[in-house]
Amino acid sequence: MGALTTTRQATAVQTQEAQYLTFLLAGEMFAIGILGIKEIIEYGNVTPVPMMPAFVRGVINLRGAVVPVVDLGARFGQQRSTVTRRSCVVIIEANSDDGQVQDIGLLVDTVSEVLEIPAAEIEPPPSFGARIRADFISGMAKVEGKFVIVLAVDRVLSVDEMSQLAEVGDSPAHLLQ
Repeated sequence: MGALTTTRQATAVQTQEAQYLTFLLAGEMFAIGILGIKEIIEYGNVTPVPMMPAFVRGVINLRGAVVPVVDLGARFGQQRSTVTRRSCVVIIEANSDDGQVQDIGLLVDTVSEVLEIPAAEIEPPPSFGARIRADFISGMAKVEGKFVIVLAVDRVLSVDEMSQLAEVGDSPAHLLQ
């Protein structure tokens, strides 16, 4: 009886719908799970930080805490996002490999809505053809006949990878040749 109950519970977990925040970036729809999202704020008062990678727009003061703001378009290897009145910063918690949790802001063009997407509607990520790194994609969701790219936020915002890039930015140019 115990094995049957465990199987039913596993099946129930797989068929549950998860909630995702959807947003637009350069005309494409993306989604991230809402569990790691702390808040969504209007873009503004970003202080640039010298010697940072191009995808780091700067930092903001969020109730006394310094929060880096990452331009997702630039992080995906595209051009920097153009800030408009609809631009938002999605504040999320990112985990580093050593277990540290840090708030990071994601600059997006427009926040769309929160959707419940059944696990059955999420396909594995494509191995080719996407305009962003394959390891940044956790899946492709089908929503109303269109694909939504579900991001693997911990990989997109790998605190360790971004800090390595920042260290490269801090290195004297002659050491990089």
